[in-house]
Amino acid sequence: MKQIYQIAEVELSYKTSIKKEDRHKITSSEDAYDILMKTFREGTIEYKEFFKVLMLNQANEVVGYSAISEGGISGCIVDVRVILQAALLSNASGIIIAHNHPGGNLVASEQDLSITKKIKEGAKLIDINLLDHLILTSESYLSLADKGLL
Repeated sequence: MKQIYQIAEVELSYKTSIKKEDRHKITSSEDAYDILMKTFREGTIEYKEFFKVLMLNQANEVVGYSAISEGGISGCIVDVRVILQAALLSNASGIIIAHNHPGGNLVASEQDLSITKKIKEGAKLIDINLLDHLILTSESYLSLADKGLL
């Protein structure tokens, strides 16, 4: 007797409500900082750590962002697969990752550098460019790409 198996179909879709002419083009780390700051609700950037990703098309226009993780005062867990999943689902050619330091410290920790390397290597395997990793505070930012740490 032949067994009948049921298999769930996985549906993937991406739809944006932003018109092409309204997309923001990233030409510098300052552009990325300005856009990322708009993704924080007022008063939250100094409250706890958040990890976010901007997805960009081949023209370096932002097609979307995703809040990857929300943590405590001194850190948050970052799952590289979730970042790459967001990039793939949005058909991104490039990504900019970012997280805030609630205490205002603009120094990249060993953990910051380690996760950056891991994300860069994973993205490279699927032909997505990691363009930058920004550390954000309410006053300023640190760009790992600008500092040659990418």
